[in-house]
Amino acid sequence: MNLLEILGYVGSVIVAVSLMMKNILNLRWWNLLGAALFSLYGFLVHAYPVFAVNFFIAIVDIYYLIVLYKKKDEFSLLSVRPSNNYLKKFTEFYRSDILKFFPEFTFENLEGKKVYFILRNMLPVGLFAFEIKKPDAAEIYVDYAVPTYRDLNNAKFLYKTEPEFFKKFGCKEVIAKTDIPAHQNYLIKVGFERADDKFVLKLK
Repeated sequence: MNLLEILGYVGSVIVAVSLMMKNILNLRWWNLLGAALFSLYGFLVHAYPVFAVNFFIAIVDIYYLIVLYKKKDEFSLLSVRPSNNYLKKFTEFYRSDILKFFPEFTFENLEGKKVYFILRNMLPVGLFAFEIKKPDAAEIYVDYAVPTYRDLNNAKFLYKTEPEFFKKFGCKEVIAKTDIPAHQNYLIKVGFERADDKFVLKLK
């Protein structure tokens, strides 16, 4: 197998993998990379139909990436009662995915906690629940984003754009406890710092 064949295989594999991604932004970036490589392969081996189709796909990906980055989403928080029927359906629908990050989660344990949907352009794309563990700290029970909108923007809104949300409860810090590596990485990315057996975000 020569380098050109390897280039063609790599490009086609990346395109195929990109189509399995749930996050649309990641899908566009990886699809762009795969289409660009496959387009280059088509050009170098004089397979011009292959070059033309993948070059067009790359241009389309670039266009939609520009649209995605220019688009300004509107975020808000919607308080819901733990007995809310839609909340129950939401947690049932995403239950297996929620448990990947919050293995101890149950709908019944939402009782007594402050529960909110994170709305993005009026769509419920995240579930956030916490309780006040001490006078000045909020401890997270669940901070879940649906797969399609798992791009950290929900968290940036919650922890950086809306710090007054926690302060109205008298909180000076937010605490999270988790043994899940993916969730630990998420917390660090959004500004939490490890402190013994927990992660802490100091509110400014």
